[in-house]
Amino acid sequence: MTATASLTIRNLDPDTKRRLRIRAASNNRSMEEEVRVILRHAVDNRPDSSSDLEAAIHKRFEPLGGVVLDLRVVLDLPERDSIWEPASRDP
Repeated sequence: MTATASLTIRNLDPDTKRRLRIRAASNNRSMEEEVRVILRHAVDNRPDSSSDLEAAIHKRFEPLGGVVLDLRVVLDLPERDSIWEPASRDP
């Protein structure tokens, strides 16, 4: 048998409650279940799927030496001297 806890939230403003009700309905959940999901995600140690992609990439590759985001450094591309000009149509 698993013990469960109860939580009472007082002084929740009406607009927050309304938005919570709408969010729960759009996810086909009760308001109570929606709050459980929100709290579970808020205290979970894993990054949310909507977290910063760049930070996640850096964290993933840090043990391998990191990631260089400036491709000019990696590819050693030369600087451009001038803008390309099209050939003239004169014969």
